[in-house]
Amino acid sequence: MQSEIRKQLIEAFTSQPNSYLSGQYLADLMGCSRTAVWKHIEELRKEGFELEAVRKKGYRIIGRPEKVTADEISLGLTTHFLGRNIFYQETVDSTQKIAQRLAYDGAAEGTIVVAEEQKSGRGRMDRSWYSPKYTGVWMSIILRPNIPVLKAPQLTLITAVAVVQAILDLTDLNPKIKWPNDILLNGKKVTGILTELQADSDRIHSVIIGIGINVNHLLSDFPEELHSIATSLSIEKGVRLERAKLIRLVLTHLEKLYLLYLEEGFYPIKLLWESYAISIGQRIRARTLTGTIYGTALGITDDGVLKIEEDNGNIQHIYSADIEIEK
Repeated sequence: MQSEIRKQLIEAFTSQPNSYLSGQYLADLMGCSRTAVWKHIEELRKEGFELEAVRKKGYRIIGRPEKVTADEISLGLTTHFLGRNIFYQETVDSTQKIAQRLAYDGAAEGTIVVAEEQKSGRGRMDRSWYSPKYTGVWMSIILRPNIPVLKAPQLTLITAVAVVQAILDLTDLNPKIKWPNDILLNGKKVTGILTELQADSDRIHSVIIGIGINVNHLLSDFPEELHSIATSLSIEKGVRLERAKLIRLVLTHLEKLYLLYLEEGFYPIKLLWESYAISIGQRIRARTLTGTIYGTALGITDDGVLKIEEDNGNIQHIYSADIEIEK
């Protein structure tokens, strides 16, 4: 976790991005010595930040690292609580496992876990998620909503909308949501979302939302068996993208949507989700635990449940399934 002094330093540079900040100004702001300020400046340099130092003016950040460290994410973050506590490690087994432990130990709502690489990344139904180093966004977010346990799956749909909006902001690409938790570009998967609960039968203690976004992968970075089904933002856009900026955008949109949801319920989110959905009006195949259902996707209910109209006119409500669009 970041130290309080480091957080204050980053917030100072965030609030005045183009200004020189003197050592004395920063020392007074943070209630520490100029020597302590210098030490933290040097730590930022070690992380890969380029800081210009001008006599009688102070310090200014002129370059940023390729990594997604806590400092790099914090610089420019404007959220109120999402991402205000960041746990960063270079390599982890799974950000979900770390977030679960932090949540159990009482971590504040909005705490995020970020890594450069996951050795055992997971998706839905315990499938593996390919998470190579320095290429994507591998992140888990701790939320503590005061909602009924049965409504927790709606947070997956809220997160999907937030990720789509963030990708739109960063790239101008046209991402689409495939119910319930995949985001596609040109029919290939670019993002997966995994939502897990810590709850009693009548009360949610925490919701852990795992987000995996393929950002700067080349096609050669994927195993050959994924070439036909997976892509990255960089492959689709044709340029490398700033991963930390994408994280800030996801957190910004998610916080806004989450607060809207807590205040007004799921309906406003439902309208947004359906506007980005790829399957509505399409013939789909839904593989459930009890069998396969064929029909036309009509949309989602006010609770986020998928509605499928079968050929005989029956309406099926799908709570959990793998969805494929029939070609």
